[in-house]
Amino acid sequence: MHVHPMRERVFGRIFADKAARLGDKTFLLFEERRVSYAEAERVSNRVANGLAALGVERGQNIAVFMNNCAEQLWLFFALCKLGACVVPINTAAKGELLLYYVEQSDAEAFIVEASLAERWLEIQARAPKVRQAVLFDEAGPMAPELAARFAHPVSDYWQLEQAPDTPPEVEVKHSDLAFLSYTSGTTGPSKGNMATHAHMLSAGFDAALGYGYTPDDVIYACLPLFHGNAWLVSCLPAICAEASFAISRWFSGSGFWDEIRRHGATQFNSLGAMTNIIWAQPRRPDDADNPVRQCLVVPTPKEIYHDFERRFGLTFTSLYGLTDFGLVTLKAADAPREKWASAGKVRPEVELRIVDDDDFEMAPGETGEIVLRHREPWFAAVGYYNMPEATLAARRNLWFHTGDRGWLDADGWLYFADRKKDAIRRRGENISSYEVEQIILSHEAVEDAAAFAVPSEMSEDEVMVSIVLRPGAALSEAELIAYCQDNMSYFMVPRYVEFRADLPRTMSEKVEKYKLKAEAVSRLGEIWDREKAGIRLRR
Repeated sequence: MHVHPMRERVFGRIFADKAARLGDKTFLLFEERRVSYAEAERVSNRVANGLAALGVERGQNIAVFMNNCAEQLWLFFALCKLGACVVPINTAAKGELLLYYVEQSDAEAFIVEASLAERWLEIQARAPKVRQAVLFDEAGPMAPELAARFAHPVSDYWQLEQAPDTPPEVEVKHSDLAFLSYTSGTTGPSKGNMATHAHMLSAGFDAALGYGYTPDDVIYACLPLFHGNAWLVSCLPAICAEASFAISRWFSGSGFWDEIRRHGATQFNSLGAMTNIIWAQPRRPDDADNPVRQCLVVPTPKEIYHDFERRFGLTFTSLYGLTDFGLVTLKAADAPREKWASAGKVRPEVELRIVDDDDFEMAPGETGEIVLRHREPWFAAVGYYNMPEATLAARRNLWFHTGDRGWLDADGWLYFADRKKDAIRRRGENISSYEVEQIILSHEAVEDAAAFAVPSEMSEDEVMVSIVLRPGAALSEAELIAYCQDNMSYFMVPRYVEFRADLPRTMSEKVEKYKLKAEAVSRLGEIWDREKAGIRLRR
């Protein structure tokens, strides 16, 4: 595998080089489609030239609101080739949260698939920075009646593919922004992580090398492409390794292994709840009769780790990384078996320390906050978009503070302990308690609210809220859930709700969430539960 120097890590150049050398080799497998490297290069060039004809150019931020499909990839590729910055938006976003992403990112165009267009139409009047839209309808040309409802010029995606397939003549640099990925890992509003071409391709090369990917591999992703996992740790490593990349529209526990076998996948990535769902499927005699040789799993499923490997005939790998920074550690398939619970050893491009609350380094075996520095320019994400204060605060004393706690053993292997920051992790999604609270506080009946994590039966967390109503106001749990569904992503909607006379606070008026959580965990079965109430969430 040829690893390009940092200054040469520009997506368009690297993919063009792969396409010229690999030609008809299969790059993408999606349902019944097979797309070669050469065809992926041609079609993404057409889309790039089509976008350029609409006025999209280097330095612009362009929002993409789509579910997994081949055309989403061509748009990502095309925007990178133009030197524009992709702003991938979680397809669960709606209402105020969707508006926040679009406005905070300074998006100048909005690319949306037809099935999600209604969400955009509801907020478009409050997004003046967006000057045009592109509408994608997988079934064919966009419907005129839907296009007529857009408040600004709207173009049909399929017309973009009619442009010339010559490479765009744009000088893109390794340091140009390529992706602006939003993460909800702290108590404040979601922050847009600025990823350069060099940063995202560094993740691709590191994962491909660290896990030993070869051109014979088929790397499978059923996680959404708007997340870093599918893009940074599946698609880009496949390109860097000159392997094939298979995508599914979504994760299905019952259909998972059929998809794996159909595509001949040799590698897939799994998150906490996904791992448990796969494990919970009825056992089959041919469980181990599959082409997978290794699976990247985060976090480490300690209770079923070895049994999972034996049952499905594969080897677990792992890592520690953050959207806010990049890949930090990798644990490959050939790691010592006694290190099975570890997230791996630190990458050569990264410095890692375990520190106490005053940023003083701790001894091996002691648990503290994980802090990081990069040794090579442009290896890490470069900060939070339009949030200079948050960017500086995260880099106190010239170290990036992850908000995660862990420890190093005597051999330098990292072990993740827990989250120090006030974040909620549910089914692979990081949820900002602050954003949940702000949306609930916008309800006229609510005076105060605290959102926090409680344990889930599926591993990771569930969302709980404690609410104080305004004097004389009335609000039921079901009414609150309905309001949340209209204004936040489905995975953020609280499962547990309690109404209280007040919230415990410190002398400085900060809510003592640890007290709320400890009390709630002790009586979780008695608290109003959305699932027990039979309320099904709309996606």
